[in-house]
Amino acid sequence: MIKKCLFPVAGYGTRFLPATKAQPKEMLPILTKPLVQYGVEEASDAGLKEIAFVTGRNKRAIEDHFDITYELEDHLKGSSRENSLKSIRNLIDECSFSYTRQVQMKGLGDAILTGYAIIGNEPFGVILADDLCFGEEGIMSQMIKVYEKYKCSVVAVEEVAPEDVNKYGIISGQPLDERHTRVETMVEKPEPDQAPSNLAIIGRYILTADIFDILRTTALGRGGEIQITDALQTQARQGKVIAYRFKGQRFDCGSIDGFVNATNFFYQRMK
Repeated sequence: MIKKCLFPVAGYGTRFLPATKAQPKEMLPILTKPLVQYGVEEASDAGLKEIAFVTGRNKRAIEDHFDITYELEDHLKGSSRENSLKSIRNLIDECSFSYTRQVQMKGLGDAILTGYAIIGNEPFGVILADDLCFGEEGIMSQMIKVYEKYKCSVVAVEEVAPEDVNKYGIISGQPLDERHTRVETMVEKPEPDQAPSNLAIIGRYILTADIFDILRTTALGRGGEIQITDALQTQARQGKVIAYRFKGQRFDCGSIDGFVNATNFFYQRMK
């Protein structure tokens, strides 16, 4: 049973400067909730109640958000605004939260490896809060079922425009059915004429524990960083990675366009 979910949140958020100069990008709100809370809710709904954050400088607000603020709660007690903290208080009551710091920004693979101290030798989920996902069933809940069937690493994928493949890790492999592919090839941000497909990995993973040993020996890849895509390619050569086309909608909230689209989408649902 998978119990832990890792959130790499150490990035600088430069695409949202100056808003992210002193505030984590993961704390930018979609309506009244920060991006990272949507991700933690998705993990909790999937049964992943042990939440692990890999943080960096200027990320203290994330720790404060997932903690009780006694003065504020006392101030709101008995008022019409008391229920406004219900969603975050439920998470605080249901989940445990652990933190470790990524000292240098050396890529997503390095961030995940940094999380070993609080994950240990067991399978775990990974959620990138930049990718805000919505579905009748949470994306991570769907992926847990895939893991339970295949007992190997799982990556969530969706089709992207051919001209956008150089923004993602791209996979190809042997289709098992319309939603599942046994991955054979993974390429990090290929140019359109070198991409093996237009199936792009989005910010949802389930990783088996051997990924840590693989990451320790993975050479620096694209951008001089340790790429999780390169480490997963090692597993894929052994037939141990399943790509899953999830049911739902994903918003790239690491971009301004995606952030605005997500805000409009959730605002319309609120009406």
